[in-house]
Amino acid sequence: MKIVSLVLFLLFFLASCGRQENEVIHIGQMKAFAEMVAADVKPLALSEPMSPSAAEVLWETAQEIAKERGIEVFRENDLVQTQLFPTDIAKGMEVLIFHKPEALRAYRNLKNTVKSGQNGEAEARTFGRLLGYPPHYINQLLAQQTEFRTMVDFGVQGINIFLYYKDLERAKAFYKETLGLEIISDYGFAATVKVTNDAWLTLVDASIGRHKAEEPKTVAIALLTNHLSEWYTYLLRENVPIKYEYKPKENNAHDGFVAIDPEGYLLEFEMFKQHPENEKLMPLLPRYDATSGATDRWSKNEGFYGTVFWLYYEDMPEAEQFLAEKMGLKQIVDQGWAKVYQVSKTGFIGPVDGRRGMHPFTEKKGTSISFLVKDLEGWYNYVQNHQPFPLLQEMYTGKEDRYKAFVGIDPGKYYFEYNRFLNHPDNERILQLLKMD
Repeated sequence: MKIVSLVLFLLFFLASCGRQENEVIHIGQMKAFAEMVAADVKPLALSEPMSPSAAEVLWETAQEIAKERGIEVFRENDLVQTQLFPTDIAKGMEVLIFHKPEALRAYRNLKNTVKSGQNGEAEARTFGRLLGYPPHYINQLLAQQTEFRTMVDFGVQGINIFLYYKDLERAKAFYKETLGLEIISDYGFAATVKVTNDAWLTLVDASIGRHKAEEPKTVAIALLTNHLSEWYTYLLRENVPIKYEYKPKENNAHDGFVAIDPEGYLLEFEMFKQHPENEKLMPLLPRYDATSGATDRWSKNEGFYGTVFWLYYEDMPEAEQFLAEKMGLKQIVDQGWAKVYQVSKTGFIGPVDGRRGMHPFTEKKGTSISFLVKDLEGWYNYVQNHQPFPLLQEMYTGKEDRYKAFVGIDPGKYYFEYNRFLNHPDNERILQLLKMD
């Protein structure tokens, strides 16, 4: 009898210890979430779903935690159901919601919307934003619960931009000889030059290309370097036209100057600097010496460590939403009227407000942007079935079976081409670079 009593006591003791340990964990989580809400990191913060009895035990502590931080807590026994989480995530359970009053009103408005029958991707994104989730994380959650996907889900190997010339040979000579860039393929009517291993420029004969040389060149190409003064001196000596002079400033987020290529495309030689605006970008860039070396030690063959393709929009919120929610790209720089999104390791896209940038918004563009997608067929099938953007050209195979591609149109009427290079002698260097990914 004594042994039975001892066993029962031990079981009760262990269960009691387990409950206490769980309570400590819940309290720690609640303190962290309450701190985030107080600091406006999250509009709402949800506790883990728990039984009504467990919620009752923690309720008084939760109220004290909220009061200490100048916020409020709400006991929810009917959590809104959206596509963000499994529908049964809180079935029969309660959730403690830490919040400020305006955020709880927004949550209740969402709940009313869902109860009225509207419960799609938009409502899931609204809930995600209320929880303080960035777009790329909302994308991940939607992909786990629904058929939703973005380009990023199909693998991105690099980015390429098409530029169109009347005199292709002159353009090739400029990029190869004057800028020192490697030509990694030459199809005759088009040649691709390497800025970095995963960011390229393709120079196209405008007489047979998708765009004409006369169309507005509504793009600027930032070439990232820490040798601005050397490049500036060198390009002046080579009589390359300069649109904006090199005037470095001590406290700028970035410095640079703008040159003009043989047929009018703008090349921005740029250096991003340690600055609050660049806190997400700087760790992504290769570690180059931020203080430019002596001129006699510099060589143009050192090349560049990244590139940004600046694109110009009439409706910036629409462009940002497209890049984040349809393409799945992460925003890593916010300059207010210009943003930067990462595409590949060293290739970036920068939407710019056409009212403030170097170019205005134009209906036609003398450029196309290409994304190198690993599972091109998977992305194409998704685009066909779900129509995240209009298709300009269905999937096709390029001349001599060099590549496969399809083309869509983004909100700013840029042509976005999605590519995969095939095994072909002309692609030997390209495929070698892609394997370095």
